[in-house]
Amino acid sequence: MTLFEATGAGQEQSIWSIVLPFVLMFAVFYFLLIRPQQKKSKQRTAMLNQIKKGDKITTIGGLHGTVVELTDDTVVIRVNDTTKMTFERSAVNTIVSSAPAAAVDK
Repeated sequence: MTLFEATGAGQEQSIWSIVLPFVLMFAVFYFLLIRPQQKKSKQRTAMLNQIKKGDKITTIGGLHGTVVELTDDTVVIRVNDTTKMTFERSAVNTIVSSAPAAAVDK
């Protein structure tokens, strides 16, 4: 065996030993960081789409109120008897309690 043959076999092994840790790190990042974040984003989008009039919500600023009006982009909430405030729909943090569903006539 010559010196050239020994180094050729060593290079092939070292390529796999370099690539494999990167593949494993990507897999770990995907399952621990990327995938849960995508799932959380989908849940938030679904929650924002389910907002309806009468729902009691909390904004990301901590303001509590009841939804009075809705558009595609904005939410108008009633904070007290006389005060109404307009927020972007994305400013809603949670739905505290959902309004009862409207009765269906038979």
